[in-house]
Amino acid sequence: MDKRSFLKNISAFGLIGLTPLESFANWVENFNHMSPAELAKEEDFWLGIRNGYKLKPDYINLENGYYCFLPQELLESFLDHVREVNYQGSYYMRTVQFDNKKSISTRLAELAGCAAEELIITRNTTESLDMVIGGFHWKEGDEAVMAEQDYGAMLDMFKLVAKRFGVVNKIISIPNNPSSDEEVVELYSKAITAKTKLLMVSHIVNITGQIMPVQKIASMAHSNGVEVMVDGAHAFAHIQYKIPDLQCDYYAASLHKWLSTPLGAGVLYVKKENISKIWPLLADGELNENKIGRLNHIGTHPVHTDLAIANSIDFYLKLGPERKEARLRFLQNYWISKVRGVQNIILNSPSDITRICGIANVGIEGMKPSDMAKTLLEKYKVYTVAIDGAHVHGCRVTPNIYTTTPELDVFVKALNEMAG
Repeated sequence: MDKRSFLKNISAFGLIGLTPLESFANWVENFNHMSPAELAKEEDFWLGIRNGYKLKPDYINLENGYYCFLPQELLESFLDHVREVNYQGSYYMRTVQFDNKKSISTRLAELAGCAAEELIITRNTTESLDMVIGGFHWKEGDEAVMAEQDYGAMLDMFKLVAKRFGVVNKIISIPNNPSSDEEVVELYSKAITAKTKLLMVSHIVNITGQIMPVQKIASMAHSNGVEVMVDGAHAFAHIQYKIPDLQCDYYAASLHKWLSTPLGAGVLYVKKENISKIWPLLADGELNENKIGRLNHIGTHPVHTDLAIANSIDFYLKLGPERKEARLRFLQNYWISKVRGVQNIILNSPSDITRICGIANVGIEGMKPSDMAKTLLEKYKVYTVAIDGAHVHGCRVTPNIYTTTPELDVFVKALNEMAG
């Protein structure tokens, strides 16, 4: 696309009298002739996408992993939902609230590739997985397997059930740069005994971005009679997969991460035959223990957030899951390839680029992660998050689809100067 045509189209994306999502869809359609791999490197296209975001100019945001904030059209849709629910008040809450939530959870189930009867909308991954951990039918002496690189909130919940029920927690450590899937599977396998009841694994390790061989781990665990719970907080709408293909028993994700919903939305998948095994977080009127709705009572909550999930799904599908994943992989490999092998720069993520996507971790020899993050922000105006524990010492780097290669060049320059 020549520069004149590009400027004309990018102006149309932001200014013509269509609704924002129509403008966005038209912009994407201009590039339908390109494959996801080709489009991943097409900066004109992604600048058009970037135009749909309101970005704070104070820093380059490379910490999208905590919260992938909304593009403007999704934000406006969310605010419309807030206004409408406020306008209808109790009438909305007492009439269509639950029907709307059910239809949206059905769409999420379709996106996840599972049955609608196996998935509910929660508030985040922590709520979802802690419901499983705390609601599991534990007996004294039962064992659970997890990794020290797993998310802290779930590790804390396992400590609670250990204290309450006498559960024994077996904690392994995942290598930052494994040589093969089999190396990782073997670590979990060695921790399993006849007393092991539940194994937790991260789909994508939040501090390094490592994509775990979940299906292989689940297959091994099931062969030993162990159920598998997956922390998919960073995987949903980030990489492409279907939950049933992972062969897990429980799966959870936070939608405010890579699906870019408003804060306060998550999902929990429970394999149908396991629904009756979990004790609900809060009591519900549903008496049928085989219906997942019995796990979904949370009282009065911000229902406008539920409505906004549908808009985020539309945005994600119009952009294209293949395009999004390809762009995130391109961006991560773009900066990593420029610093790999540089003296004093330590990459805490797999060297095999197929094992990471939009998340990676980098450290500087002899520099504390907190000092590294502070220098990046104060001197170079690059925002990251420091990670210092579980054999990972560096800054987590999470670009988003609005991130540009010139922004990553600023980051690479900063890393080289700091390492020097």
